[in-house]
Amino acid sequence: MTTTEKAAREKSTQQALIAQHDPRSAAAEAYRTLRTNIRFAGLDSPCRTVVVTSASPGEGKTTTVANFGIAAAQASARVCLVDSDMRRPSLHHLFGLPNTRGLTTALLEGQTFAALSQATRIPNVSVLTSGPLPPNPAELVASQRMHECLEAAMQDFDLVLLDSPPVASVSDALTLSAQCEGVMLVVRAGQVPQAVIRRTVEHIEAVRGRILGVVLSSVNMSRDGEYYDYYRYYARYYGAAKPKS
Repeated sequence: MTTTEKAAREKSTQQALIAQHDPRSAAAEAYRTLRTNIRFAGLDSPCRTVVVTSASPGEGKTTTVANFGIAAAQASARVCLVDSDMRRPSLHHLFGLPNTRGLTTALLEGQTFAALSQATRIPNVSVLTSGPLPPNPAELVASQRMHECLEAAMQDFDLVLLDSPPVASVSDALTLSAQCEGVMLVVRAGQVPQAVIRRTVEHIEAVRGRILGVVLSSVNMSRDGEYYDYYRYYARYYGAAKPKS
C-alpha cells in the first residue's frame, strides 16, 4: 500500500469514527444522545447485548455500531463490537484489524468472545471480527453455542454490539434479534420505502425481538433543515419501544 493510499484510508477511518476523532461535533453528540436513550430504555431491564440491523444493505449499520460503541466506551463501559455479518464483514476494515480469527473461531472451537476479541486504540473498545467466512453462517448464529457465547460475553463486557446483515437479505439478523436483549434498526433517510421498514419491524417482532429504537442516517440537511439541526450529520433516535410482557 502506498503512502497516498494509507493517508486516504486513515482519512476515511477518521470520517467514519467521528465519535472518536471529532467528539465535539453534532454527529458525536447524536451518538451520545443515542447512548443515553438506550440506557434509559433499559432501566428496568438493562440491555447488555444489542444487535444492529437494517432493512437493506448500505444504510449505515457498521458506522452506527462503531460510533455507538465508542460513545458507550467514553462513558466507561467495556464494549465489545462483534462482526456477525459472516457474508460481508467490514468491522476489521474500519478498525484496521486482521481477520484471521474471530466469531467463527469462537463458535467452532469453543472459545469466548473475550479470548478472541482484539483491543483497539480506543480505550474500553474491543472488536471481535467475523473470522474466516463459513459456508453456513445462518446455522452458526442460530446455534446453541452462539447463545452460550453471548451469555458468557455479558460477564466480560458491559455492552456487546452485534453488526448483523440486513433483515431483507438473510435470516441471520432475525435469529440474532431473538437471542439478543435489544435490536436497533438503522434506516437511511429517503432510501427505503416505509412499507419495507414496517415489514422489517414486523419480522423482528414476530421473533419476539425487542426493538429499542430507530437510527435515521444520512440526513439531507438542505432538505430537512431545522428538524434535524441538532443531529446534523448522521443520526436521529426515536423513542424506545416498551418491553414485551
